[in-house]
Amino acid sequence: MSTQESKSFKRKLVGTVVSDKATQTIVVSVTRRYKHALYSKFVHDSKKYHAHDIKEVAKIGDKVQIIESKPYSKLKRWELVKVL
Repeated sequence: MSTQESKSFKRKLVGTVVSDKATQTIVVSVTRRYKHALYSKFVHDSKKYHAHDIKEVAKIGDKVQIIESKPYSKLKRWELVKVL
């Protein structure tokens, strides 16, 4: 297996930055869309994740990709990969 094909079991999410006020931390809102089991209607559900942004490059409104990582603090378990 080559280096590019290595398996990564970490989850990757794409979302929008809703806060960058804290030092080296961003809050990312991730929206998922699924079909309701009973009513067969598509529903939007969003969740906020605190992510570690060491270089502080992401700003409010940016679309970003985050990945699971080691715990940095009580809430931060995600890390910024790139700004899309």
